[in-house]
This record gives sequence, structure tokens and C-alpha cells, in this order.
Amino acid sequence: MAAAAAATAAAAASIRERQTVALKRMLNFNVPHIKNSTGEPVWKVLIYDRFGQDIISPLLSVKELRDMGITLHLLLHSDRDPIPDVPAVYFVMPTEENIDRMCQDLRNQLYESYYLNFISAISRSKLEDIANAALAASAVTQVAKVFDQYLNFITLEDDMFVLCNQNKELVSYRAINRPDITDTEMETVMDTIVDSLFCFFVTLGLGDTCASLLHG
Repeated sequence: MAAAAAATAAAAASIRERQTVALKRMLNFNVPHIKNSTGEPVWKVLIYDRFGQDIISPLLSVKELRDMGITLHLLLHSDRDPIPDVPAVYFVMPTEENIDRMCQDLRNQLYESYYLNFISAISRSKLEDIANAALAASAVTQVAKVFDQYLNFITLEDDMFVLCNQNKELVSYRAINRPDITDTEMETVMDTIVDSLFCFFVTLGLGDTCASLLHG
């Protein structure tokens, strides 16, 4: 009954609306965004990887980003100049390559403060890598917030989404049914699919229900 009630409540808003609300909250330093607020937004830069770009692009226009205070939106691995008096909102996958580049940003003191948002949950070891880099760069106080956003899927229409993966062949029907696929490759595909589905249910507000089903 509880699961059915939660599903009914989740259906009240489309997945597109829910993911958009989650993104706007993230861009507002993880504080709920008030639509009709008359105050000036805090100006900031958005740093994302290709995954983050693919998630945001169908949902928020350049004008909407500007209205949220985003003056620049830049790819994490592009050449970026320091802007030491502006906060930066990061929206990236917690990959080894991305973590290394974020640690480099901390060492180079690129921004005034850092709001680190991960598309999927970051592991404790990678979180410790960031903490060590911030400590070495004397930038601990500049790391304002760290959040797992659970937004690892791309919403194309009100109630239609696709898996968020740059290598579409990796999670294709053909890839799963290859006769020469190894156990390790199959496990990678399944982990990718499960992560996206879990993020989808979390965004719908069904994360606890989903977790209980997986572990129950």
C-alpha cells in the first residue's frame, strides 16, 4: 500500500518536471529555487562534463541558465581561466579522470568556492581524494558543498527518458547479446543500467522503495 501511494504521488509530476526541479535546486546551491523570486541571483559558473551537458541541454535553455545566475557554462576538461571571485557549480560523473581534474582545479585556485555535484554516487575513496587535494591546496573552506544528485539519465519528453551514456554501444541490445561478451563486460553493462534506473526512481521520490526491493 505504501509503495502504491508513493507511486501515485510520484505520478503527479512528470519525470521531466522533477528532473528540471532537481537541476534548478542544484544550480541554486542545492536550495529550492523560488520561481517568482524578485531578488538578483548569485552569479556563478557551471562546470560540467559531457554527461552533465547531455542531461541539462534538453531541460534548461541558455536563457534559463542565465536566469539562474549562470554566467558561463564550461566543460570540465576544457582550458579554463581562473575566475577567483565567482563560485563554481560542478555537475559531473564521479570518474577517476574527472576527480583528477577537479583536484587540479582546487590546486590552481580557479574559483572562489566549489559546489561539487555528482551525477551518480561518489565512492568514499574518491571523496577522500578530493578531501586530500583540498587540504593540500589549503582550500578546505572553499569546498562549500558536496552532493550526490542521482540524475544519471536523460529526459527527452514528459515521461520518456534514456540512459545517460556517451558510449551508446556499451548499453545497447546488441552489446548485451554479443556471443563473445565477457562476464566483466556484462557486469559493467548491468551496473550502468541499474545505476540509471535507481537514479530515475530517486528522482521520482521512490528511492527508499526501490532500495528495499533490491535488498529485500
